Amino acid sequence: MTVFRKPASVKGALLALLLPAGIGLMALAWLVHGLLLDRMAREFVESRLQDEVAFLEHQIRDSDGKLDTLQTGDYFQDVFHHAFAIHSPSRTIISPEAWEPLLMPLVESGQDGTLRVHGSEIADAPSDILAYRQSFRVGDTPIVVIVSEDLGALKRSQSELHAWTAIVSILLILLLVSVIWLGINLSLRPVVTLKAALRRLQDGEISRIDVEAPEEFRPLVQQLNQLLDSLDQRLERSRDALANLSHSVKTPIAAVRQILEDEGRPLDNDLRHQMAVRLDDIDKQLEAEMRRSRFAGPQVGKSAYPLKQSRDLLWMLGRLYPEKSFELSSPLAEESRWPIEEQDLNEILGNLLDNAGKWSSQCVELSLEQGNGVARIVVADDGPGVEKSEVANLGQRGLRLDQQMPGHGLGLAIVRDIVSRYGGEISFMNGSGAGLRVVIEL
Repeated sequence: MTVFRKPASVKGALLALLLPAGIGLMALAWLVHGLLLDRMAREFVESRLQDEVAFLEHQIRDSDGKLDTLQTGDYFQDVFHHAFAIHSPSRTIISPEAWEPLLMPLVESGQDGTLRVHGSEIADAPSDILAYRQSFRVGDTPIVVIVSEDLGALKRSQSELHAWTAIVSILLILLLVSVIWLGINLSLRPVVTLKAALRRLQDGEISRIDVEAPEEFRPLVQQLNQLLDSLDQRLERSRDALANLSHSVKTPIAAVRQILEDEGRPLDNDLRHQMAVRLDDIDKQLEAEMRRSRFAGPQVGKSAYPLKQSRDLLWMLGRLYPEKSFELSSPLAEESRWPIEEQDLNEILGNLLDNAGKWSSQCVELSLEQGNGVARIVVADDGPGVEKSEVANLGQRGLRLDQQMPGHGLGLAIVRDIVSRYGGEISFMNGSGAGLRVVIEL
């Protein structure tokens, strides 16, 4: 059973999360306010009661315990706004008199400190009071002083304040809802702009997405534009491949057709050989273009494990060239991944290692590194190397040195094509001792 249904939109998800959270926090703050208000009011009342008891004690001590000389009655009630009781063996003063049934039990209790009486049902007297009792002696005369507060009136004031706080909280919640709604709409405005750009792209009005997107949406826009670039490049490569293939095979096919259509010329061994050479050229051209068509180029979500693929290729080449040594050095972790399509990485490593294995004397070294967002491949061999005048020609498009002249060059043109599609660089140089050193940075 699904308890929470996934929201259909980002706006719905934000509202579903932010609104309950905001309302819950506001309600929690209101409850905490009530608890703190009650506690602070009680502590404040207790502090005032203690101060008033201390003031009365000071007045009684100044009068040497003679209660008749004290200003009582309305004076203390007007000054303190509290009920009080002063008791001595000779006299008891309670103001107002209606509180006598509440305060006399406290006078006779003998317990000092903060006292509370609630649930009383006495006419003209509160049902809930908080009192502070202090007993002392003036000479040999014991005195008891009690000052009390009507908690019912205090709670009514607190309730009124708490109710106003609730009203303010509700208004703040409404304001919070408005702010959240406005914030969500403003935050999602770039999405609306991006949606409009995608619609224009679909209608053919624009060829790339060019909108001022916030930082969170920039990777998405970049990936979409890269995807469009990749599609355009594939279309261009397909057209170039078809044009190149058509141009390359047109002449050999015409030559073979001319030989076959010449009925007056016998088909001797020389003609057969010429036809085989022409057909071989066609086959090589078809194979080269088919290999190029397998290259994917940069693909979002595609990656390869360079160490695993390198070990597999080195194991295979070690069986192909058993008299030669293939070595791998890399600081990469075993689970390291590179954002390159597996087939493309296999073509790069396979062509370079096979070329190096073919021309090396004893050893081929492969090095894999990564740093600052750059993947680095280095393949070095100890073979005869390449003439300085030919190094600049290695990997040129359409120039297959492995087929037309001796030396390095097996698949290097294809490797250069793959590297260029990934925006990388390839460089060739003769080693410090002997052989060729190829460095690729992607």
